[in-house]
Amino acid sequence: MHNRLWYQTPASDWSEGMPIGTGRLAAMVLGTCPRERLALNHEWLWEGIHRFRDVEEPAEHLPEVREALLAGDYERGTELGNRYFGGVGGISGIPGRVDSFQTAGDLYIEFDHRPWHEYIRDLDLSTGLATVGYSALRRDRGRYLREYVAHLTEDLLLARFTCSGEPFSCTLWLDRLHDPKCEMHREATETGLRLHGDIRDGICFEVQAEVHVTGGGVKVLEGRKLAVTDATEVLVAINVGTSAQGEDPAAECAERRLTTTDWDALLQSHQAEHSRHYGGFTLELPFEEPELPTNERMRRLHAGESDPGLALLYFNYGRYLLCASSATASLPATLQGRWCQELEPPWNCDLHQDVNIQMAYWGAEPGGLQAYHEALFQHIERQAPHGREAARKLYGCEGVWLPIQTDPWGRCTPESEGWAVWIGAAPWLAQHLWWHYEFSLDVDFLRERAYPFLREVAAFYEDYIIEDEAGNLLIVPSQSPENRFTLSGGKHPVSLCVNAAMDVQLAYDTLFHAAEAAELLGIDAERAARWRELLSRLPQMQIGSRGQLLEWNEEFEEVEPGHRHLSHLYGLYPGDQICPHRTPDLFAAAMRSLELRLEASGGHTGWSRAWTACCFARAGRGDEALSHVEHLVTDFATDSLLDLHPPRIFQIDGNLGGMAAVIEMLIQSYHEEIRLLPALPSAWPEGKASGLRARGGFSIDVTWADGALTEATVYATHSRPCRIWDPEGRLIASDESGAAIATRRDGDFLAFDATAGETVVLRVG
Repeated sequence: MHNRLWYQTPASDWSEGMPIGTGRLAAMVLGTCPRERLALNHEWLWEGIHRFRDVEEPAEHLPEVREALLAGDYERGTELGNRYFGGVGGISGIPGRVDSFQTAGDLYIEFDHRPWHEYIRDLDLSTGLATVGYSALRRDRGRYLREYVAHLTEDLLLARFTCSGEPFSCTLWLDRLHDPKCEMHREATETGLRLHGDIRDGICFEVQAEVHVTGGGVKVLEGRKLAVTDATEVLVAINVGTSAQGEDPAAECAERRLTTTDWDALLQSHQAEHSRHYGGFTLELPFEEPELPTNERMRRLHAGESDPGLALLYFNYGRYLLCASSATASLPATLQGRWCQELEPPWNCDLHQDVNIQMAYWGAEPGGLQAYHEALFQHIERQAPHGREAARKLYGCEGVWLPIQTDPWGRCTPESEGWAVWIGAAPWLAQHLWWHYEFSLDVDFLRERAYPFLREVAAFYEDYIIEDEAGNLLIVPSQSPENRFTLSGGKHPVSLCVNAAMDVQLAYDTLFHAAEAAELLGIDAERAARWRELLSRLPQMQIGSRGQLLEWNEEFEEVEPGHRHLSHLYGLYPGDQICPHRTPDLFAAAMRSLELRLEASGGHTGWSRAWTACCFARAGRGDEALSHVEHLVTDFATDSLLDLHPPRIFQIDGNLGGMAAVIEMLIQSYHEEIRLLPALPSAWPEGKASGLRARGGFSIDVTWADGALTEATVYATHSRPCRIWDPEGRLIASDESGAAIATRRDGDFLAFDATAGETVVLRVG
């Protein structure tokens, strides 16, 4: 239900293709006729030219930068900060050293027919199977069927070609864009194809396509193509290897060989695994699916027609894309997930750590996709060793510092002058480690992985935060990512200041979570006390003359009032420092800031619109949250529903942020409080969601009608108290047999003691 994208024409360009992926490998299926193109990627295929870059040692200049900023000379402070700490790239005129994510090349399959009709291509999100089917007119060839799957247990890309009529013929070959920095070799044998690339001063890679032909002949053409004649079936198993982790790329390919050529058996094993990943969460809404191709539905939507089911399809697509980007991955999703066809992609198709990479995983824990967080955790840990060196060399601090943008090599260097003087990447990523503990209550994970990183980020703050003569704590230099105010001058795209709201909020979260973790583990009591003391003295968030939450330490004039980043609203979402119930004044100010952004044409990128939707969902304003999700579909999506950044650049963060916004409409859990359907849109008066997760180790299913909860089941993985928002006192709790269980009122909440392994049923009385 609402799990299918389908079309009656081939993709007009790469961005209209159908993405498949295992996490390690990925492909974009274009479905073109008579020549098919399968665009290939490998998670570790980056240039590798700058994988050993190191960081400079400008720490001695930090007092000079601070002196200017503390004196209110923001223009000079911004100039000095970027001169000493901004690195290369950006506005420096010196090329940055972040490597670009690369295409692995393309598999082409050309069939021996020209006229075709009755064409359909589709992607089934529930199975992960992409198909292209059509009839050929010449000699009544019958119906051709192409099937594609990124097989999750084989960890290979599989393609199968058949025809319902007489045997068919085709030619297969591997190719790649001309790249002067890459020496390429291609060859073919009767059993397969091979493409080897060696990037100058970088890494090498290899694409292998194992070809199995049934009922026909095979001949090598030009030493690099395979000509198949009179076959009844052609099965291709595609693998890619790289030298990124030190091994021969051919050896990586050799580790994974097709275990069977039985297509039915392959589909069965893949779909069982795919269902385990994708099927852990379902959202059912009573919308009919029009019998129209997805691109026609999009055309009608753009013409002003209503199609409420497209938002549900978009949500399911977001979950699918996270699965396809992450299932077997050891790297997190890039700006384009796992799909890139270019040699010099926008923003290097890199790992941006000032919202984009975080947004990709906002929905992982509450949406039942928590296993996919692992690739992000490995990325954080991979950066930590060089991040310690960077903290010391750049700022003279203990602990760890991570950059605003990076690649897979774990190098922590400022690479974008004008943007790079920011200390917030490490604390923002630390939030995700803490979240995983909150949702799972996995104490081993807290002890061995989350707390060690939190402790290092907190240690950085201990050294970086200074005091003025009055004893006030100062975070300086500070910035609100990628934004600026007029007093900092016109040369630099980002202003440096003192105590930007986001930096204060990030410091609060890190110090609070680190202290909580230490106390839970019963260790580092003196450090926890120190962190608590710093917490109590952090600057307070401020409210401006228009009732807005101030983004910087003063009420500066913004250069771009509709700026795409909502950094000062971090405390509202994804953080939980600002909420309508505990901090009503700050909450009102945050929402006023959001309104002012939108009045000035903010939310003008896909990911920015997704963040806006998340904020409205957190605020309990479901109709507005849904409206912004619908804008994601209408204004920021290709016909294949891939999110777009102007001008028509695919970025996956909008897809995944939109998914997170929908989950936030259905469940919220923070401050040891669970809210069911906290932002339910009026357009969704009835429905059902299964597999929601809440902090505290709870798995929850909800059903609603007439816009209100009718039943919920709460499964506990740990024995602990559970508090469910119930302001009207209408919920009745029982066990699965219907027997009443003991409950208690706790203000607006129904509370009960959950038992590990047992389910509590809540019904409205």
